[in-house]
Order: sequence, then C-alpha cells, then structure tokens
Amino acid sequence: MPGGRTSGKHSIDKAITFLGSPTTFASPSPASEVHPTTPPSNMADQTQGATMDHILQEISAVGRILEGMDNIMASLTVEMKSMCLDIAGFQSRVTGLEQRVTTVEAHITSSQDRDQELIYLHSKLIDLEDRSRRDNVSFFVFPEKIEGADVHSYLRETLPQLTGLTFYPPWNFKERMD
Repeated sequence: MPGGRTSGKHSIDKAITFLGSPTTFASPSPASEVHPTTPPSNMADQTQGATMDHILQEISAVGRILEGMDNIMASLTVEMKSMCLDIAGFQSRVTGLEQRVTTVEAHITSSQDRDQELIYLHSKLIDLEDRSRRDNVSFFVFPEKIEGADVHSYLRETLPQLTGLTFYPPWNFKERMD
C-alpha cells in the first residue's frame, strides 16, 4: 500500500501473533460473498470493529496477566530478600560455631597433653613411693652395734643364713649421700 502502510489483515495477524494467541482472524469477505441485503462497506466496518474489540480484549487480558506476574515477582523478590537475610544469619551462626569448635578442639588437645603428663607423673610418684619404702627396711631381731664397722658385709653374710635364700646378683650397697 502507498505511504508505507500495510494492509489491515496483515497488521491484525501481526498483532495476534505478537500476543501469542493461537486464534487467527480472517480478512473481510470479498464483496461477492457478502449478503445482498447488507451494503459491502457496512459489513467490512462491522467485521473490522469486532476484530478491534477482540484485540482490545486480548490486550486487556494480557495486561491483567502481566499485572499478576508483576505481583508474583514482587512477592518473590520480598521472599528472596528475606531468605538472603536468613542465610546471612545462618552464615554468621555457622562461623561462630566453627570458632567454638576450634576452641573446644584446642582445649581437648591441651587436656589430653595434661592427662598424659599426669599419667607420667603418677607413675613416677608410685615409683618414688616404692623406692622410699625399700630404703626404710627395719630389722628388729638384731641387737645394736653388733655389725661392727661394716654393716653391709654383716647383712650380706647374715641375711642369707637366716632366710635360707640366695641373693643374686650379689648386693652392691652404696652409701646414700642424701
């Protein structure tokens, strides 16, 4: 058509295709198919008016759908922001818990080290107590000063005779200088 305008049928089909409607509209019937009682221009105007009304209804329906989608998007955005805040809160709590776990693990490690040291010191204490008891042997059957100058040689000779035991290896007494 002159002036860069397209035909009416082409622009209507384009609008319907744009809206995504599966419905297509037929162009006005040729004048030969028009009922003889209706003038041809009046019928074309009615068909074009009905088509325009239908297009306006479709556009209005699409507008309502878009408004509904906007509302849904707005509520989703609000929910998403709320979830982001919750996630940030959870992240800070997890970070705090990780720090607490690290602190507890350090305390456990130091406690285990102290336990090992305590076990070692306990065994050392038992050994020292046992050694202390060994050095505190008292003999009640021997009279005072009977051993003479060398107590060690006297005990080496007398104890095996009294007990009937043989001591091996031979005793090696050393004077304690404590």
